[in-house]
Amino acid sequence: MTAATQATAADERVSRQSTLTRVLRRPEVGALVAAVAVFVFFAVQTEVFATANGASTWLRSASTIGIMAVAVAMLMIGGEFDLSAGAMTGFTGLAVGVMTTHWGLPIWLAILISLLLALALGVANGVMVIRTGLPSFIVTLGTFFVLQGVDVALTKAITGDVAIQGMSLVPQYDQPHAVFGSALDVNGGSLYVSVLWWIVVTAVATWVLLRTRAGNWIFAVGGAQTSSRQVGVPVARTKIALFCTTAGAGWLVGMLLLFTTSTVQSNTGIGQEFIYIICAVVGGCLLTGGYGSAVGAALGALIYGMTNQGIVYAGWDNNWLKAFLGVMLLLAVLLNEWVRKRAELAR
Repeated sequence: MTAATQATAADERVSRQSTLTRVLRRPEVGALVAAVAVFVFFAVQTEVFATANGASTWLRSASTIGIMAVAVAMLMIGGEFDLSAGAMTGFTGLAVGVMTTHWGLPIWLAILISLLLALALGVANGVMVIRTGLPSFIVTLGTFFVLQGVDVALTKAITGDVAIQGMSLVPQYDQPHAVFGSALDVNGGSLYVSVLWWIVVTAVATWVLLRTRAGNWIFAVGGAQTSSRQVGVPVARTKIALFCTTAGAGWLVGMLLLFTTSTVQSNTGIGQEFIYIICAVVGGCLLTGGYGSAVGAALGALIYGMTNQGIVYAGWDNNWLKAFLGVMLLLAVLLNEWVRKRAELAR
C-alpha cells in the first residue's frame, strides 16, 4: 500500500461508513420506528383506529401539534426554547375573535393584524434573549404568563366572557374557513386542511434546514454559538428569526383551531408547550441544541396524535396518556444520547 493510499484510508473525511451507521445518524429514525410500532399496536387493539374515519381523527389532532412541534424543533436546533408557543395559539385566535365580533373589523384585516402581533412578540422574545443573555426558558416563561393573563383578563374585560363564539356569523367567514378550517371527504373519513398545512410546514422546514444557508446557520448557532459568531454567522438575526418562526406557527395553529370550530377559549393552547418539546425530542432533537430534524418532530407529533386517540378507541383511562408521554420522553432522551455517542465514535 502506497503512502498516498494509507493517508486516504486514514482520512476521516473520506472514510466509508456502513449503511447502518448512516441510518442511525439520522435524527428521525427512532421516531419513525416508534410511529410504526404505535400504529400497529393500536390497529390491533381496536378496529376503528386504522379506518379512514379513525385516522382522520388522530391525524387532525397530530396536525396542529405537529406544526408547532416542527417550529419548536427548529428553535431547539438553534439552541433555544419557547414556552410561550402554546399561549400564542389562543392569543391570536382571541385577537381575531375580538376584532371581528366586537370591533367590527373585516375578517382578513383582523387575521393580518393577529399575525403581525404574533411576529412582534416573537421579535420581542428574540431581542430580549439576545440583548440580556437570559435563558430563553425564563424569558418565554414570562411571555407565557403575560399572554395567559391577557387571554383571560383582557378578553373578559372586552367581551364579558372568557370565550369567543359565533365566528360563523362574521361577514366573509367562509373565505378563511376554506383556507384554515375546511375538510375533504375521503373514503368515509375527513381529510382536514390542517393536515395539508402540517405537511407543507414540515416540507418547508426540512428544505430550510438541509438545503439553505439559513439552515446551516441554525445548526451552527445551536451547536457552537461562540464559534459561529467568530466565523461570521449572524447569530442574533438567526435566533430572532427562529423566535418569529414559533410565533408565526402559533398564529397558524390559532387560525386552524379558530376556523375549524368557529370558537376559541381563553385557555386554548395553555399546557401544550411541553408537548411540543416532547414531540421535538422524540423526533431526535437534543436539548443542548445543534441536532435534530423537522421530519422527526412531525413524527413525534404523529406518535402523540395516534396515542391520544388510540387510548380513547381502546377504552382505556385517558390519564395513561401522561404516563406514556413521560416514558416516551425518557426513552427518546436516552436513545438520542446513544445515537449521538455512536455518531461521534464513527467520525
